Amino acid sequence: MSSENKKPNKFLSFLWIVFLGIVFGVCAGVAYTGIALVSNKLVIPAVVGELPAQTTNFTPGPSDPIKPNDKESDFHAQIEEKKEEVIEEVEDIVMANGEYTVAEVAENCMPAIVSINVVGDYDYNGYKYEGESAGSGIIVGQSDNELLIATNYHVVENNKTISINFCDGNDAPATVKGKKVSMDLAVVAVDLSELSDSTLSSIKIAIIGNSDETKVGEGVVAIGNALGYGQSVTAGVVSALDREIITESGEPGNFIQTDAAINPGNSGGALLNMRGELIGINSDKLFGSAVEGMGYAIPINEAEPIIRELMNKQQLVELPEDQQSYFGISAVEINDMLYTNEGALIPKGVYISEVVPGGTADMAGLTRGDIITEFEGDSIVSMAEFKKYLASYAKGSKVHITYERYNGTEYEEFTIEVTLQGK
Repeated sequence: MSSENKKPNKFLSFLWIVFLGIVFGVCAGVAYTGIALVSNKLVIPAVVGELPAQTTNFTPGPSDPIKPNDKESDFHAQIEEKKEEVIEEVEDIVMANGEYTVAEVAENCMPAIVSINVVGDYDYNGYKYEGESAGSGIIVGQSDNELLIATNYHVVENNKTISINFCDGNDAPATVKGKKVSMDLAVVAVDLSELSDSTLSSIKIAIIGNSDETKVGEGVVAIGNALGYGQSVTAGVVSALDREIITESGEPGNFIQTDAAINPGNSGGALLNMRGELIGINSDKLFGSAVEGMGYAIPINEAEPIIRELMNKQQLVELPEDQQSYFGISAVEINDMLYTNEGALIPKGVYISEVVPGGTADMAGLTRGDIITEFEGDSIVSMAEFKKYLASYAKGSKVHITYERYNGTEYEEFTIEVTLQGK
């Protein structure tokens, strides 16, 4: 009897618990829904009103750039179009400053650069031999009958023959128009009759820049005939300005220093800024396993006046013997790096060992020991060259002679005007 009464009581308890659970669930749902409604109506609008408009909730109005029936994809396309316009504006600014990429500088300027191949007499430890060497040059001008190319003097020194290779692969012979040994500069000329129409149409004359405006850290491009393999391009920055070093010829000079690779064969080639302007003539390099990224170029502002003078020199034409001039000296040539007992560098040129009384040298005040280095602005490095000038200038001509005289400590340079005597 007692056991039968317990079973109904447990069943009623279970039903009561289920009923209370249902009631609690309904109340909780109603409460949650009420809170959500209040939040949507009061809290969220207040927060959103403080934030910038979101593109996901964009609703165009009458003055908006797109119409209400435009698609969302069209709106995003318009944003991308604005980004492209910004990029184009940046590119316009760069081009307005004249800056180009390395590839663009190379493409525009390589037609103005040539390879120079020389056959000449060389000296190795006292042994004389004929050999070949290679260098680079820059087309700097054109006259009625000549194409004019600037290079380093040491590129064409002691030459027997000179051959110029142009950007189209064609070759032409050349001769030295003039030279300035102390600056390691020379100008060679190619007769226009030696050039085909296709070569003339493919080459360019270099654009001269202003090396005084060059800044340290500025980007530069070097183009030249590295190692004699043909034209190649290297790039870097200006590492230093007015760097004073002694060249391989023993002459001091102020150079632009760059980390653009300048190797043998690059001599005489171009150092260009990122506007494609010639700012230097590659001239020298410090060699050694511990030295890297130190190339040098003659600043174009120092080289240009000399180049222009050499470009405009007249071709020498030998006169009949009775019209030729006479200098009145016995001399020997100095072509090697020599020093006095005091350690002063002896300049290259024609060393006067004897002065003939009454001759041109005597009348001009030259004495034994003087070294003639230039005749009318052109460097003289051999007696053969000096005699060639005398044979091409008529007696009575007034010319400028540059010579150096030792003062007991160093050589001083003088330039005088002399009247050439006849034989």
